[in-house]
Amino acid sequence: MKVNYIIVGCGLAGISFAEVLRRANKSYVVIEDNSQRSSSVAGGIYNPVILKRFSAVWKAQEQLDVLRPFYQGLEELLNVKLDHKIELRRLFSSIEEQNNWFLACDNLKLHGFLDPNIIGSSFDGINDTFGYGKVLQAGRIDTALLITNFRKYLESNNAIIKASFKHAALETHQDGIAYKNIKADYIIFAEGFGLNSNPFFNDLPLNGTKGELITIHAPELQLDVVIKSSVFVIPLGNDIYRIGATYERNDKTNVPSEAGKDELVTKLNKVLKCKYTIVDHVAGIRPTVRDRRPLVGQHGTHKHMYVLNGLGTRGVMIGPYVATALFEYIERGTVLDPELDIRRFQT
Repeated sequence: MKVNYIIVGCGLAGISFAEVLRRANKSYVVIEDNSQRSSSVAGGIYNPVILKRFSAVWKAQEQLDVLRPFYQGLEELLNVKLDHKIELRRLFSSIEEQNNWFLACDNLKLHGFLDPNIIGSSFDGINDTFGYGKVLQAGRIDTALLITNFRKYLESNNAIIKASFKHAALETHQDGIAYKNIKADYIIFAEGFGLNSNPFFNDLPLNGTKGELITIHAPELQLDVVIKSSVFVIPLGNDIYRIGATYERNDKTNVPSEAGKDELVTKLNKVLKCKYTIVDHVAGIRPTVRDRRPLVGQHGTHKHMYVLNGLGTRGVMIGPYVATALFEYIERGTVLDPELDIRRFQT
């Protein structure tokens, strides 16, 4: 088999790069063993504001401008609804938080992202005495549906190999690479937290932050917006809501924990004042980086080998942006943003 690209990993990073290749009429094969679960258990919210500190996400507008047509194209390809333009509100717990919201609205970096009007108490099932602030240009990508259907698309096109990648079997040549019976011009490692076991890129400072989510059934809640306080409350339809997420730096397993569930329940009980039942509990390891920027770039020695990783907690938003940047870098020689380029850790 001869292809332009091998992609290792089929989470948000791998899918984003594969879709960029498809639109550019480049051939590829994806190798995936389903060992990393952070993308499939993600909340899927895209949001241009860091709501804990009321500050702007890095290159938020640039990311949003890429995001919209990107997921629209995937919806057309897969014939599913992925991008839900659901309203996002920040729940206030005090007058001080309201005042901080007003101050943030005056920040030029946040213009176009925050509505300066306070929304009053709206939902009987929420402790919302101090009201809400509305975030503009936010929404939710159905990541589980995306991953499931994109993998089906790959299967129907014989473009996925379901197996663990054996790094020792990779051969590098002057004009490309070879892996078992596959020859390719380039290989892209999008392995998520699994990058730490990759001998070519395991020197990069990739951390793993465990995130846990619970799903609840709450018929009395009747919520039609996403609420952010100490947790996200995300309506999925049919009185089902996703609640997340935790941030655990020491536990590196994908196993849901009682401690994680207890933390989510404790925080949720401060937000809700209606009955609910927990119907699911999942966990995954997010690939995070100490400077909160993705790991994108070329191997220092093997020039046909690249990495696309470290999307962290905002994978649905930054994934299309960095995948496009990496493709332009490889195919057209454009300069990678120094804040993305892995060479920032190699100087």
